[in-house]
Amino acid sequence: MSYRVSHPLHRIVAGLASLTVLACSAASAQSTDKGPLELETKILLGDVRGRIDHMAIDLNRRRLFVAELGNDSVGVVDLATRGVVRTITGLDEPQGVGYEPSTDTLFVANARDGSVKLFKGNAYKATGKIELGSDSDNIRIDSAAKRVVIGYGSGALAFLDPLTRSKVLSARLKAHPESFQIVEDRIFVNLPDAHAVAVVDAKAGKQLANWPMDKSGNFAMAVDHDRDHLLVAFRSPPYLTVFSMADGKPVASTETCGDVDDLFVDSKRARVYISCGTGFVDVFEINGGAIRRLARVPTSVGARTSLFVPELDRLVVAARAGAGPAALWIFKPIP
Repeated sequence: MSYRVSHPLHRIVAGLASLTVLACSAASAQSTDKGPLELETKILLGDVRGRIDHMAIDLNRRRLFVAELGNDSVGVVDLATRGVVRTITGLDEPQGVGYEPSTDTLFVANARDGSVKLFKGNAYKATGKIELGSDSDNIRIDSAAKRVVIGYGSGALAFLDPLTRSKVLSARLKAHPESFQIVEDRIFVNLPDAHAVAVVDAKAGKQLANWPMDKSGNFAMAVDHDRDHLLVAFRSPPYLTVFSMADGKPVASTETCGDVDDLFVDSKRARVYISCGTGFVDVFEINGGAIRRLARVPTSVGARTSLFVPELDRLVVAARAGAGPAALWIFKPIP
């Protein structure tokens, strides 16, 4: 299969044609919204159909990568100019994306063929392919260890060397991994099919512990480093639960919005952002071990994936095409 990097002029022109209307709409929302999130703008993704999955960012270039799973493409969005600047096509249900800065490489994990495809530099030239077997999914960049970690298959993490572009280690798990977080020498992994969170030794690739969960659909996960807490969001029933990272014991729990897929901690404000496919972002306040919902911010039905970028102080929510065109909703936290 060939991989094409297109310059979607028709998408950019269409986006510019509607950008004024969207900006006015966003400005109107800003003038009346006094909640914890202010809608700053919407960036049109063009003719993108179907499900949108995870996102990643190249901070140096301020470019956001959007896994357009239903479109078999990855959109490259310039956050400075607020437009699509590239579209990488010819993919196979891209689920996870990760940008590794030391090698200037974009890693794209594909569900259909289980491969990880690599694209280099500013031109996003295809430079390689790593076969993992099946259902390549979430990607995390372990900068300290200089590795790229990818969840895949019926239960495994692959550890890749970005320089040699090869798999150097794998960790076996009881079920397919969804969201996972790297905390120094440990990796916490959501295993929804096993109703558990696995704790893995990041150096040896060996499982250290298994924390059984009393709810289903633990897809989203985040880390509260300031309090040594692990946050897990469930789909059935829709709940947010806070665990101690030391022993996996629950600290706090509360209801949240439905069909959750992404979860982030805003350390600056001691807040939590949860994006849900029911068309909301739930915002929670952290107060010691307790959590309290501050607001339920409307988005769009199906907009369940998001990315919080602390360096830019922005929350990006990906809205699939439906009632409106596919777009990125950019929220500014307030105050």
